[in-house]
Amino acid sequence: MFNKLQYISQGETVEKQLYNIHQVLDSGCDWIQMRFKNQTSEKRFVLAEAIKILCEEYLANFIVNDDVLLAQQITADGVHLGLTDMSIPEARAILGDTKIIGATANTFEDIVFQSKNGCDYIGLGPFQFTETKEKLSPVLGLEGYASILNKMKIENISAPVYAIGGITLDNIESLVETGIHGIAVSGMITKSQQKEKLIQQLNEKLYANAII
Repeated sequence: MFNKLQYISQGETVEKQLYNIHQVLDSGCDWIQMRFKNQTSEKRFVLAEAIKILCEEYLANFIVNDDVLLAQQITADGVHLGLTDMSIPEARAILGDTKIIGATANTFEDIVFQSKNGCDYIGLGPFQFTETKEKLSPVLGLEGYASILNKMKIENISAPVYAIGGITLDNIESLVETGIHGIAVSGMITKSQQKEKLIQQLNEKLYANAII
C-alpha cells in the first residue's frame, strides 16, 4: 500500500526546489511529488533528473506532476494527473502497467470517472483554503470528505484517497476518521522550522490505527 504522507514540492527555482526536497527527504518523508509550474522544459528536466537521484538515494517514491513524457523520460515512479491533463488511459499506454498514476478529484463524480479510467490513487480536495494553488475548486471540509468517502464505500470504489489543500497538524485525526488513506501537503512542511519533528508527528497521526 502507498505511503500515507506525500510531499508536493515547492520553490520558484531549481535550486530552491532541490533545497526543499532534500530537507524533506532528510527529515523522513519518503514520497515526493514534483510540482514545478510555468517553467521551461529544460529546467523541469534538470530538476526531475536531480530529484530522481535524490529519491533513489533515500529509497523514496518520485512522482511527476502533470508531465507524462517527462516521467517516462527520466523513469520516475509515476505521474499525478489533474482533471485537464492527459487522460489516464493515454498515460498508461506511455508509462506501462507498473508505474503509479495518481489523479485529482474535486467531487464524487470525478472519483467515479478517474477510478473507471484506472488510477492508482486519488488526490481529493481542497480540504480548505490554501494559498499554494491558483484557481481553487470549492472547499470540501470534513463533511465533504465524509460524504464522498461514504459514497465510495457504497459503490465499492477502493482507490486510496489523499486529502489535500490547507491541511494542518490539528486536522489529521478528524480527516483520518472520514476514511482517507493519507494526505498530500506542501506549504505546511516547506515552511516548518522543525521538519523532522513535524513529519514524525504527521506519520504518528496518520498511522495511529493502521494495521501493519
